[in-house]
Amino acid sequence: MEIRPPQDLLELNSGVSTLRFAPWAGGRLLSWHVGGEAVIRWPDNANWEQPARIRGGNPLLFPFLGRHFVDGQIGRWRDADGVVRDLPMHGFARDLPFAAQVDDDGRGVSMTLDDSAATRAGYPFGFRFEAAYRLADDHTLDVSLTVANTGDAPLPWYAGHHFYFALPHAQRAESTLEMPLAVRRHQLPDGSISAPERGETLYRLDDAGIIDRFHVLEPTPPSVPVRLVTPGLRRAVTIDLDRPDSLPWYAVTTWTEAADSDFYCVEPWLGLPDAIHNGLGLRWLAPGTTETATLRLHVEALV
Repeated sequence: MEIRPPQDLLELNSGVSTLRFAPWAGGRLLSWHVGGEAVIRWPDNANWEQPARIRGGNPLLFPFLGRHFVDGQIGRWRDADGVVRDLPMHGFARDLPFAAQVDDDGRGVSMTLDDSAATRAGYPFGFRFEAAYRLADDHTLDVSLTVANTGDAPLPWYAGHHFYFALPHAQRAESTLEMPLAVRRHQLPDGSISAPERGETLYRLDDAGIIDRFHVLEPTPPSVPVRLVTPGLRRAVTIDLDRPDSLPWYAVTTWTEAADSDFYCVEPWLGLPDAIHNGLGLRWLAPGTTETATLRLHVEALV
Protein backbone atom coordinates (compact mmCIF):
# COMPACT_ATOMS: atom_id res chain seq x y z
CA MET A 1 0.00 0.00 0.00
CA GLU A 2 1.32 3.45 -0.90
CA ILE A 3 1.98 5.81 1.98
CA ARG A 4 1.19 9.34 0.84
CA PRO A 5 3.77 12.10 1.28
CA PRO A 6 3.26 14.03 4.50
CA GLN A 7 3.73 17.39 2.75
CA ASP A 8 2.96 18.87 -0.64
CA LEU A 9 5.27 18.17 -3.55
CA LEU A 10 6.73 20.84 -5.80
CA GLU A 11 6.01 20.39 -9.51
CA LEU A 12 7.53 22.36 -12.39
CA ASN A 13 6.15 22.10 -15.92
CA SER A 14 7.65 23.40 -19.12
CA GLY A 15 6.47 22.14 -22.49
CA VAL A 16 6.73 18.35 -22.48
CA SER A 17 8.90 18.25 -19.33
CA THR A 18 7.67 17.78 -15.77
CA LEU A 19 9.90 17.85 -12.69
CA ARG A 20 8.69 16.82 -9.24
CA PHE A 21 10.53 17.61 -6.00
CA ALA A 22 10.23 17.06 -2.26
CA PRO A 23 12.45 19.83 -0.81
CA TRP A 24 11.48 18.80 2.72
CA ALA A 25 12.75 15.24 2.11
CA GLY A 26 16.43 15.80 1.46
CA GLY A 27 16.01 18.27 -1.40
CA ARG A 28 14.96 15.28 -3.46
CA LEU A 29 14.28 15.43 -7.17
CA LEU A 30 11.62 12.72 -7.36
CA SER A 31 11.11 12.35 -11.08
CA TRP A 32 11.63 13.84 -14.50
CA HIS A 33 9.08 13.04 -17.20
CA VAL A 34 9.55 13.98 -20.83
CA GLY A 35 6.53 13.58 -23.09
CA GLY A 36 4.76 11.70 -20.31
CA GLU A 37 7.54 9.06 -20.00
CA ALA A 38 9.71 8.72 -16.90
CA VAL A 39 13.39 9.45 -17.48
CA ILE A 40 14.21 9.63 -13.77
CA ARG A 41 11.72 7.40 -12.02
CA TRP A 42 9.85 7.36 -8.74
CA PRO A 43 8.19 4.12 -7.56
CA ASP A 44 4.42 3.99 -7.26
CA ASN A 45 4.70 2.17 -3.92
CA ALA A 46 7.12 4.66 -2.31
CA ASN A 47 7.25 4.31 1.48
CA TRP A 48 7.24 7.90 2.69
CA GLU A 49 7.95 6.81 6.24
CA GLN A 50 11.58 6.27 5.11
CA PRO A 51 12.14 8.62 2.15
CA ALA A 52 15.95 8.30 2.16
CA ARG A 53 15.55 4.57 1.41
CA ILE A 54 13.19 4.95 -1.55
CA ARG A 55 14.74 3.64 -4.77
CA GLY A 56 14.03 6.57 -7.03
CA GLY A 57 14.69 10.17 -7.94
CA ASN A 58 18.06 11.71 -7.17
CA PRO A 59 19.22 11.50 -3.55
CA LEU A 60 21.82 14.19 -2.82
CA LEU A 61 25.05 12.81 -1.38
CA PHE A 62 26.70 15.34 0.96
CA PRO A 63 29.01 16.10 2.75
CA PHE A 64 30.60 12.71 2.04
CA LEU A 65 29.41 10.00 -0.32
CA GLY A 66 29.53 6.23 -0.09
CA ARG A 67 30.80 4.24 2.87
CA HIS A 68 33.42 5.57 5.30
CA PHE A 69 35.05 3.44 7.97
CA VAL A 70 36.99 3.71 11.22
CA ASP A 71 38.46 0.46 12.59
CA GLY A 72 36.09 -1.56 10.42
CA GLN A 73 32.96 0.30 11.57
CA ILE A 74 30.89 1.83 8.78
CA GLY A 75 29.47 5.34 9.18
CA ARG A 76 32.39 6.80 11.11
CA TRP A 77 35.26 9.14 10.20
CA ARG A 78 38.37 10.44 11.93
CA ASP A 79 39.27 14.13 11.72
CA ALA A 80 42.76 15.65 11.59
CA ASP A 81 42.89 15.80 15.41
CA GLY A 82 42.05 12.10 15.72
CA VAL A 83 38.47 12.66 16.87
CA VAL A 84 36.13 9.94 15.58
CA ARG A 85 32.68 11.13 14.55
CA ASP A 86 29.50 9.40 13.38
CA LEU A 87 28.20 10.30 9.91
CA PRO A 88 25.78 8.09 7.95
CA MET A 89 26.61 6.49 4.63
CA HIS A 90 26.19 9.06 1.82
CA GLY A 91 26.06 11.84 4.43
CA PHE A 92 23.09 13.52 6.04
CA ALA A 93 21.73 15.78 3.27
CA ARG A 94 19.24 13.22 1.98
CA ASP A 95 17.66 13.00 5.45
CA LEU A 96 17.16 16.72 6.12
CA PRO A 97 14.73 19.41 4.92
CA PHE A 98 15.89 21.99 2.36
CA ALA A 99 14.52 25.47 1.73
CA ALA A 100 13.30 25.92 -1.86
CA GLN A 101 13.16 28.93 -4.16
CA VAL A 102 11.51 28.56 -7.59
CA ASP A 103 12.96 30.62 -10.46
CA ASP A 104 10.82 33.53 -11.59
CA ASP A 105 10.02 31.86 -14.91
CA GLY A 106 9.06 28.56 -13.28
CA ARG A 107 11.70 26.57 -15.19
CA GLY A 108 13.99 25.83 -12.25
CA VAL A 109 14.42 25.62 -8.51
CA SER A 110 17.23 26.10 -6.00
CA MET A 111 17.15 24.13 -2.76
CA THR A 112 19.47 24.93 0.15
CA LEU A 113 20.62 23.29 3.35
CA ASP A 114 22.53 25.18 6.06
CA ASP A 115 24.49 23.75 8.97
CA SER A 116 22.52 23.30 12.16
CA ALA A 117 22.56 21.43 15.43
CA ALA A 118 21.44 18.39 13.43
CA THR A 119 24.62 18.48 11.32
CA ARG A 120 27.38 19.73 13.63
CA ALA A 121 27.82 16.68 15.86
CA GLY A 122 28.94 14.53 12.94
CA TYR A 123 30.30 17.35 10.77
CA PRO A 124 31.43 20.36 12.84
CA PHE A 125 31.62 22.92 10.02
CA GLY A 126 29.68 25.94 8.86
CA PHE A 127 28.30 25.47 5.35
CA ARG A 128 25.56 26.17 2.86
CA PHE A 129 24.82 23.38 0.38
CA GLU A 130 22.67 24.15 -2.65
CA ALA A 131 21.21 21.93 -5.35
CA ALA A 132 19.82 23.75 -8.39
CA TYR A 133 17.82 22.22 -11.25
CA ARG A 134 16.87 24.19 -14.34
CA LEU A 135 15.29 23.20 -17.66
CA ALA A 136 17.44 24.68 -20.43
CA ASP A 137 14.80 23.37 -22.85
CA ASP A 138 12.07 20.72 -22.79
CA HIS A 139 14.62 17.91 -23.19
CA THR A 140 17.61 19.34 -21.30
CA LEU A 141 18.11 19.64 -17.55
CA ASP A 142 21.02 21.52 -15.97
CA VAL A 143 21.96 20.44 -12.43
CA SER A 144 24.46 22.08 -10.11
CA LEU A 145 25.74 21.43 -6.60
CA THR A 146 27.24 24.41 -4.78
CA VAL A 147 29.02 24.41 -1.42
CA ALA A 148 29.90 27.56 0.52
CA ASN A 149 32.14 27.51 3.58
CA THR A 150 30.42 29.83 6.07
CA GLY A 151 32.70 28.88 8.94
CA ASP A 152 36.24 29.76 9.97
CA ALA A 153 37.99 26.43 9.30
CA PRO A 154 38.77 24.58 6.05
CA LEU A 155 35.82 22.40 5.09
CA PRO A 156 36.30 18.82 3.78
CA TRP A 157 33.70 17.58 1.32
CA TYR A 158 33.01 15.35 -1.67
CA ALA A 159 29.44 15.25 -2.95
CA GLY A 160 27.58 13.44 -5.68
CA HIS A 161 24.37 12.46 -7.40
CA HIS A 162 22.44 9.17 -7.33
CA PHE A 163 20.22 9.35 -10.45
CA TYR A 164 17.70 6.50 -10.74
CA PHE A 165 17.09 6.20 -14.48
CA ALA A 166 13.98 4.32 -15.52
CA LEU A 167 14.85 1.02 -17.23
CA PRO A 168 12.67 -2.12 -17.20
CA HIS A 169 14.93 -4.95 -16.06
CA ALA A 170 14.06 -7.07 -19.11
CA GLN A 171 15.67 -4.40 -21.31
CA ARG A 172 19.11 -4.41 -19.71
CA ALA A 173 20.69 -6.73 -22.28
CA GLU A 174 19.82 -4.39 -25.15
CA SER A 175 20.75 -1.22 -23.26
CA THR A 176 24.27 0.22 -23.20
CA LEU A 177 26.36 2.80 -21.43
CA GLU A 178 28.89 4.75 -23.46
CA MET A 179 31.74 6.07 -21.33
CA PRO A 180 34.71 8.40 -21.70
CA LEU A 181 38.19 7.13 -20.85
CA ALA A 182 38.20 5.80 -17.30
CA VAL A 183 39.67 3.18 -15.00
CA ARG A 184 37.42 0.93 -12.92
CA ARG A 185 37.71 0.60 -9.16
CA HIS A 186 35.50 -0.66 -6.34
CA GLN A 187 35.38 -0.62 -2.56
CA LEU A 188 36.66 -3.65 -0.68
CA PRO A 189 34.98 -5.00 2.48
CA ASP A 190 37.47 -3.22 4.75
CA GLY A 191 36.68 0.13 3.13
CA SER A 192 39.81 0.39 1.02
CA ILE A 193 39.63 1.03 -2.72
CA SER A 194 40.76 -1.61 -5.21
CA ALA A 195 43.66 -1.10 -7.57
CA PRO A 196 42.61 0.49 -10.87
CA GLU A 197 41.92 -1.66 -13.90
CA ARG A 198 41.41 -0.56 -17.47
CA GLY A 199 37.87 0.50 -18.24
CA GLU A 200 35.89 0.11 -21.44
CA THR A 201 34.15 2.76 -23.50
CA LEU A 202 31.00 0.66 -23.99
CA TYR A 203 29.13 -1.55 -21.52
CA ARG A 204 25.95 -3.59 -21.71
CA LEU A 205 23.76 -3.03 -18.69
CA ASP A 206 23.28 -6.75 -18.08
CA ASP A 207 27.01 -6.90 -17.25
CA ALA A 208 27.09 -7.76 -13.53
CA GLY A 209 30.74 -6.70 -13.46
CA ILE A 210 29.85 -3.00 -13.46
CA ILE A 211 27.43 -3.10 -10.54
CA ASP A 212 28.81 -0.93 -7.75
CA ARG A 213 31.85 0.09 -9.80
CA PHE A 214 33.53 3.48 -9.87
CA HIS A 215 34.64 4.64 -13.32
CA VAL A 216 37.40 7.11 -12.45
CA LEU A 217 37.59 9.60 -15.29
CA GLU A 218 40.76 9.99 -17.33
CA PRO A 219 41.40 12.71 -18.26
CA THR A 220 39.47 15.17 -16.15
CA PRO A 221 37.28 16.73 -17.46
CA PRO A 222 36.17 13.90 -19.77
CA SER A 223 36.60 14.40 -23.48
CA VAL A 224 33.22 12.85 -24.37
CA PRO A 225 29.94 12.63 -22.43
CA VAL A 226 28.42 9.64 -20.72
CA ARG A 227 25.52 8.26 -22.78
CA LEU A 228 22.81 5.86 -21.56
CA VAL A 229 21.20 4.22 -24.61
CA THR A 230 17.91 2.38 -24.06
CA PRO A 231 16.47 1.15 -27.39
CA GLY A 232 13.45 -0.45 -25.73
CA LEU A 233 12.46 2.98 -24.45
CA ARG A 234 13.44 4.55 -27.77
CA ARG A 235 15.67 7.12 -26.15
CA ALA A 236 19.17 8.00 -25.07
CA VAL A 237 20.22 10.19 -22.14
CA THR A 238 23.47 12.11 -22.42
CA ILE A 239 25.25 13.21 -19.24
CA ASP A 240 27.61 16.06 -20.08
CA LEU A 241 30.18 16.42 -17.29
CA ASP A 242 32.32 19.05 -19.03
CA ARG A 243 30.36 22.20 -18.25
CA PRO A 244 31.72 25.77 -18.11
CA ASP A 245 33.17 26.83 -14.72
CA SER A 246 32.38 23.46 -13.10
CA LEU A 247 34.58 21.56 -10.71
CA PRO A 248 35.98 18.43 -12.38
CA TRP A 249 33.85 15.34 -11.79
CA TYR A 250 36.02 12.57 -10.37
CA ALA A 251 34.09 9.41 -11.24
CA VAL A 252 30.83 7.91 -12.47
CA THR A 253 29.39 5.06 -10.44
CA THR A 254 27.14 2.37 -11.97
CA TRP A 255 24.73 0.43 -9.76
CA THR A 256 21.42 -1.37 -9.60
CA GLU A 257 19.92 -3.29 -6.74
CA ALA A 258 18.62 -6.62 -8.05
CA ALA A 259 18.00 -8.64 -11.20
CA ASP A 260 14.38 -7.46 -11.30
CA SER A 261 14.96 -3.79 -10.41
CA ASP A 262 13.36 -1.52 -13.01
CA PHE A 263 16.03 1.15 -12.74
CA TYR A 264 19.70 1.66 -13.38
CA CYS A 265 21.74 4.24 -11.51
CA VAL A 266 24.41 6.31 -13.25
CA GLU A 267 25.95 8.54 -10.59
CA PRO A 268 28.42 11.40 -11.17
CA TRP A 269 30.61 11.78 -8.09
CA LEU A 270 33.23 14.30 -7.01
CA GLY A 271 35.25 11.69 -5.10
CA LEU A 272 35.37 8.06 -4.07
CA PRO A 273 34.04 6.46 -0.89
CA ASP A 274 36.17 7.00 2.22
CA ALA A 275 37.94 9.93 0.55
CA ILE A 276 38.09 11.63 3.95
CA HIS A 277 40.71 8.99 4.79
CA ASN A 278 42.15 7.90 1.41
CA GLY A 279 42.13 11.33 -0.24
CA LEU A 280 40.65 10.11 -3.55
CA GLY A 281 38.72 13.20 -4.61
CA LEU A 282 38.64 14.82 -1.17
CA ARG A 283 38.15 18.59 -1.48
CA TRP A 284 39.10 21.25 1.07
CA LEU A 285 37.16 24.50 0.84
CA ALA A 286 38.69 27.59 2.42
CA PRO A 287 36.59 29.80 4.73
CA GLY A 288 34.50 32.33 2.86
CA THR A 289 34.80 30.56 -0.50
CA THR A 290 32.38 28.66 -2.75
CA GLU A 291 32.67 25.79 -5.25
CA THR A 292 30.16 24.51 -7.83
CA ALA A 293 29.92 21.28 -9.83
CA THR A 294 27.57 21.33 -12.81
CA LEU A 295 26.32 18.76 -15.29
CA ARG A 296 23.73 18.61 -18.05
CA LEU A 297 21.23 15.84 -18.81
CA HIS A 298 19.80 15.71 -22.33
CA VAL A 299 17.15 13.31 -23.62
CA GLU A 300 17.06 12.44 -27.30
CA ALA A 301 14.65 10.17 -29.17
CA LEU A 302 15.98 7.09 -30.96
CA VAL A 303 14.47 6.34 -34.37
